[in-house]
Amino acid sequence: MVHGAATRTGHGAAVDLRLLVARAQEGDRAALEELYLLHFDRIFSYLHVSVRNRHDAEDLTTQTFLRMLESIGRFRWQSAPFSAWLFRIAHNLAIDHFRARRRVQAEDEVPEQDEEPSAEEQALHSIGQAGMLELIDRLSSEQRQVLTLKFVFGFGNSEAAGILGKTEGAVKSLQHRALASLERQLVRS
Repeated sequence: MVHGAATRTGHGAAVDLRLLVARAQEGDRAALEELYLLHFDRIFSYLHVSVRNRHDAEDLTTQTFLRMLESIGRFRWQSAPFSAWLFRIAHNLAIDHFRARRRVQAEDEVPEQDEEPSAEEQALHSIGQAGMLELIDRLSSEQRQVLTLKFVFGFGNSEAAGILGKTEGAVKSLQHRALASLERQLVRS
């Protein structure tokens, strides 16, 4: 898939994203709903991994799609696909969320965690990957974001760089440091 030109729906049918975005930019409600449905799960998953709180992730996902509605008329197909543009919006909202919490939260207070694990977390635990998740949790926030964008969502270095507002070199460096840290932790285990 080149720059998000086409994607598959849950029913296997190909969707021309360029046409869908063009229709959405003209105010086509059905096209806006389709873009929402196509991207909701990935945006929510990214935000849930980023903020580590289901309620906050839900709020930020809603805000992401509200921003999409407000600014879709300004979206232009350039070097990044539409999904990278949406992830950039979500990333910026997550950054704003952390800045706001930092101002309110006492330094020694631990961020709120979900009270009950999500189905996704339960599934990962049940197949024996909880140890790896624990190791990943020890990485810096930026390193987790790079690994999530690259290995969970399949973005390339340039797309991840665009989403995170970093250079490709910085993304490569963060990925390298994250993988090296995971390797060291695994060796110690």
